[in-house]
Amino acid sequence: MAKRIDLDTTQSQHSGLKGLFESGLRKFKSLFHLLSMIPVYFAATLALGTCLWPSVSFFRFLIHATAENSWWIQNAAYAFGLATGFFLYGFSLLFIAPLINFMIRGNLKAWRGPYYSAESFKWFLHNGLTYMMRFTFLEFITPSPLSLLFYRLMGMKIGRGTIINSTWISDPSLIEMGEKVTIGGSVTIVAHYGQAGLLVISPVKIGDRCTIGIKATIMGGAQIGEGAKIMPHSVVMPKTIVPAGEIWGGVPAKKIEADSSSANAA
Repeated sequence: MAKRIDLDTTQSQHSGLKGLFESGLRKFKSLFHLLSMIPVYFAATLALGTCLWPSVSFFRFLIHATAENSWWIQNAAYAFGLATGFFLYGFSLLFIAPLINFMIRGNLKAWRGPYYSAESFKWFLHNGLTYMMRFTFLEFITPSPLSLLFYRLMGMKIGRGTIINSTWISDPSLIEMGEKVTIGGSVTIVAHYGQAGLLVISPVKIGDRCTIGIKATIMGGAQIGEGAKIMPHSVVMPKTIVPAGEIWGGVPAKKIEADSSSANAA
């Protein structure tokens, strides 16, 4: 039986600065939440600014290089510079976001507790770095080896031959995929869920040769056995264990029977 957690306590079980921060967060929830966002957004600004630096430098170079040319050459150069700058930004963020995650030791561990806690703050930072990439550039390199590289740098374990055709992934450091896994388009995988006022962070494991159908959802604590198939639009609920080789579908997902053609669709 899980240990009962007091959601109303303002005291932290941690000591030192971590305990002081957590106690303040619980006593003055709104104020401390707003104050804690200041360094977060400052760090995000530094990360984005660093990634934009090559783009701005390249654009300024083109301005200088075409200063004596006709207007149509300048316009062509500026258009090329803006387009190229976008990709320079994205490829920079591909490495900068994981680097910051490494520096702050952002990789997650299984945990269960109140939202107002030091652990949930770390969870917020880890996913914030993931979402910066997801909502600005990741769609343009998915599916490709570059998107797999980003997830691996963020802590995800990915086996050989695996294809991930989705950017809707949270908590990458707590997700493990075996070899030759197929993740269909717009699949959602999250290694967390909310429960009775608590945040639960729990690993997701997907075995070798699994197929996760388009727009399916895999929630925290789920384990998908080797060779299993999750049908499109299904929802695998938290802590669900799908045995090897089985086909599951529905909301919530349950074992079903399907013909071979539909069962192989992703």
